Amino acid sequence: MFVYLQSFFLVILEAACCKIFFETFGKKRYESGRLKNYILFTGWIASVYLAAMVTEHVFFFIKQGAVILLTGVFMALYLEIGCVKTFILAALFQGVVSAVDYCVLLFCISVFPHMLQLGESYGMESLLLAIIAKILLFMVVLMIQRYLGIDSDTDLTDTEWLRFLVFPVFTIGVIAAMITTSAGAGNREKDSVLSVIAFCLAGMNGVVFSLIKDILKREQELGRAEVFRVQAKNQTRMYRSISDNFEKQKKKTHEFKNQMVCIEALVTQQKYDELHRYIRNICGSLSSETPAVQTNHVIVDAILNSKYQEMKKKNIIFIFQMDDLSGILMQDEDIVVILSNLLNNAIEACGQCQEQKMVKMKLIKEKHAVILSVRNTYAHKILYQDGVFQTTKEHETGEHGIGLKNITDTIIKYGGYYTIENNEKEFYFSAVIPQ
Repeated sequence: MFVYLQSFFLVILEAACCKIFFETFGKKRYESGRLKNYILFTGWIASVYLAAMVTEHVFFFIKQGAVILLTGVFMALYLEIGCVKTFILAALFQGVVSAVDYCVLLFCISVFPHMLQLGESYGMESLLLAIIAKILLFMVVLMIQRYLGIDSDTDLTDTEWLRFLVFPVFTIGVIAAMITTSAGAGNREKDSVLSVIAFCLAGMNGVVFSLIKDILKREQELGRAEVFRVQAKNQTRMYRSISDNFEKQKKKTHEFKNQMVCIEALVTQQKYDELHRYIRNICGSLSSETPAVQTNHVIVDAILNSKYQEMKKKNIIFIFQMDDLSGILMQDEDIVVILSNLLNNAIEACGQCQEQKMVKMKLIKEKHAVILSVRNTYAHKILYQDGVFQTTKEHETGEHGIGLKNITDTIIKYGGYYTIENNEKEFYFSAVIPQ
């Protein structure tokens, strides 16, 4: 009976590795239906175990074919993958399993020559080697998921992966020590305890991996919420700017009506000298209120003029080269993300400068692309951590880096490319966005 339990637990370990392997290439069909997934997974394990028991003494390839068939059927129900692809992946996984088992067997023969015939006298050693093979399979599957997984954005960094792999390596070392201590012992109770310990260690690897995946998923959700918050903040600023401009326009319309009444009165009274002075004053005030940036694109004009006024108040020199952007092929919200974040970062950096405060911007539309570049002075040291630029302000920790990531993600969304550089005095960002 205990032998059957051992075999069943080995099947569970292999099934867990198979589940991770398949989830590398597809998403769950029932993402919110945990009960359905558990039923499918349990039914699949039971079917594979029964198939292995029934085909125990038949030709090897018939046994493998039965396992591949069952795996393909259940995985087609479990994941959003086509039937042909599931059977191909099932065959590939069985190939990986066989390769790992063969490598462990070769290593066993080279290290323990007396175990060339893994029979009844070496039952415990055979079981422990089988568990080592499953842990190695687990590590191989993790490497496949690391480099081929569809959810690469939830992956650990290379350093974190190496730290995590210490646990499976430690488990293999402990089980290898068990093999050396149990060789030739023949104590059934001791063998039972060792097998339970080995299975528990192997199971702990899966538990740790599951916990790490849950933590990464939660961090990803928090990151998305933070990105959404920053985007909403920038869009709110832009809409507030448009609203303020609209209110100013309403006031100007009202003033214009009053001015026309005054002009009519002066003309009626033939006070032409006063009329001339009045019109000259009106023209002077109008010229001072003319928008600094006019690109024939409402959103671009609203953002740039708003930032121009902000820089003017903060004594930041704004040098810009603009083009007719009326035909730009980008969604308004994406334009807001790129321009607002870039200029917010530039204004923040210039605000920390004691001497020269300058922002240079180029935004032109060529035949097949939009050319964008922003160059600004900065004073404080630029922090670069894990491929992300960080802000130096304590109350906005991470927001600068998130803003820059939003910019680059949006540019990549349109098939564009970008470059980021800095010297001792200036930070430079440029991008080409195909149209």
